[in-house]
Amino acid sequence: MTGANVWAATEQPAVEKGAEYLLGPGDVIRISVFQSPDLLLETRVSENGSISYPLIGNVKVGGLALSVAEAKIAKLLKDGGFVVQPQVSILLLQIRGNQVAVLGQVNRPGRYPLETANTRLSDMLSQAGGIAATGSDVVIFSGVRDGKQVRREIDIASMFLRGDAQDDLSLKGGDILYVHRAPVFYIYGEVQRPGVFRVERDMTVMQALASGGGLTQKGTQRGLRIHRRAADGKVQVIEPALDEPVRPDDVVYVKESIF
Repeated sequence: MTGANVWAATEQPAVEKGAEYLLGPGDVIRISVFQSPDLLLETRVSENGSISYPLIGNVKVGGLALSVAEAKIAKLLKDGGFVVQPQVSILLLQIRGNQVAVLGQVNRPGRYPLETANTRLSDMLSQAGGIAATGSDVVIFSGVRDGKQVRREIDIASMFLRGDAQDDLSLKGGDILYVHRAPVFYIYGEVQRPGVFRVERDMTVMQALASGGGLTQKGTQRGLRIHRRAADGKVQVIEPALDEPVRPDDVVYVKESIF
């Protein structure tokens, strides 16, 4: 058994070949050829996706699955007359390229590798532990497509409720997913639990009161007021109906009954 095969038996690659990981710039790989220890090479994929390999020179491996890169190097060695029947093995040691950044209100923010060629937005959110309780249902996507910077806001809840996978984007290295903090409203005065609460989808004033535990014995629905900031920045005071929609940053105040 050669030194390369001993190493393969005792260490595990960072990503299994079956995952069809696509090599990218910055990835560190170890290449070995069966019964050719002089062709053992540990190298990093360059920014243009290539490596320099003994006897055959520069080889473009960026964007290739490990099995495809192995076959390409084997063919070059055979066609060049260097090895009669080369058996090439590539092990992925470190993943640097093909990563997606998942930021903001997720349970495990960070950078995650694209381990398959068709990793989708929902897959990456799952790797990051899902959207946190404080997170919005909307994910902001940023990435480069066809040489142009693309930004999209994707409503995750609506996507799954519709059963439409069109917005479940296929991701590429360098993409960024950002989950903003969920919109909130404030409620105080004669309610059981004054405080800050999440604005749920299509939430009404009546539902906002329920979030605050309902009125106290002193509270009255006739004393409801909403302080709402208008587009010009000025605060408006509204006497809302119970079916009035609640907007982000609304301040709901419940007055004390005079009777």
